[in-house]
Amino acid sequence: MAKSQFNNLGTHFNPIIIDGGFGTTLEQLFRLDISNTPLWSAQAILDHADVVIKAHLAFLHAGAEVISTSTYQCSYSTFARAGYTSADARRVMLKSVHLANKARQIFLDEQASNGDPVRDVRIALSLGPFGASLNPAQEFDGFYPPPFGPKAYCQDADAENCNTFDDDEVAKNKSIHALTQFHVERLLIIFENDASWNSIDYIAFETVPLTREIQAIRLAMGLLYERIARGGTSTKPWWISMVFPDGRYPETTKDGMLRKRVADIVSTAVENSTPIYPCPSGLGINCTRVEFLSKLIWELEDSIQTLQKSEISNLQSDFSKDSTVKPFLVLYPNGGDVYDPSNQTWVEKNKDGEESWAKALKECFQPSEIWSGVFLGGCCRTTPIHIQALKQILRITPE
Repeated sequence: MAKSQFNNLGTHFNPIIIDGGFGTTLEQLFRLDISNTPLWSAQAILDHADVVIKAHLAFLHAGAEVISTSTYQCSYSTFARAGYTSADARRVMLKSVHLANKARQIFLDEQASNGDPVRDVRIALSLGPFGASLNPAQEFDGFYPPPFGPKAYCQDADAENCNTFDDDEVAKNKSIHALTQFHVERLLIIFENDASWNSIDYIAFETVPLTREIQAIRLAMGLLYERIARGGTSTKPWWISMVFPDGRYPETTKDGMLRKRVADIVSTAVENSTPIYPCPSGLGINCTRVEFLSKLIWELEDSIQTLQKSEISNLQSDFSKDSTVKPFLVLYPNGGDVYDPSNQTWVEKNKDGEESWAKALKECFQPSEIWSGVFLGGCCRTTPIHIQALKQILRITPE
């Protein structure tokens, strides 16, 4: 597991606050029409760079200590579908990091001029799953076309969609290889630009719906580590965050009858660590309704403890009981509304308001020695207002 370059990863009683849903904030608060473009929040980088900076600043003013780049939807294939070139894709991804860094500097200058205590603001490189590059988006279901999955999503009422291979190990391995290439090519865009690489503090793989994509992400990070070792540059803390749209993981078992257990997800994420197959620095849950979190956190902790007690885990897992390195936990639920990918709209479900959301997020987590630190924030349909409410409820005074 990558060791964090930060000593302060938050504590159970003083977690680090991350920002909220960037794309939906651009839509809700800044009235940008980006929902019908394959690029989503990245479209604003091209058309409204000034608004991107304003949105970052809104989250910082609300109390966020970590802001995410507007690159969740970015990939070569996504840009191609939107009519742009590979050069355009690289340019926009680098510009997204630049805009986040510019917002950070503006905020730090404001603090200095106002005589306020300087806050340690950090930037997370946001990378969505392969499913976020598809139309309709498949991060909530994981129905990926070959070679990334068994077959593409079909909207026909009588269609049998599936997201899991049966016993075809060859096809499964091809899928993992294709997903690895998808993730590593995006990482290299940032890594090969010194200014961008030095600007980011974390790498966030978000809304991951499939265990084989977790494997692919670990392999992609292993390839990146090889490049880092050759170049002598520093690694970055990174996390993998999973999605549980209805309180369950989207991936089914081979027979299609049951859902993958949290224990399966954790073992996929942390076991058999090697330099070319590293463990993430942290585990997360995002874009999931806050009422599902308590049970999911308990299952995460129980699964990690089970691995710690096993002889194999003590030898092969970076989460072993005797290890001095612990994962950090990242929780950023959505605002409670439900996304309908068929017509790309949100169905409003949460009527309780931002303060109730923040209170529920605080109450769902109980301190545990399993985690080295805690990050709390929001995902889709959470705005700077949610983050401000969370900051106030946690009673954090940023240092």
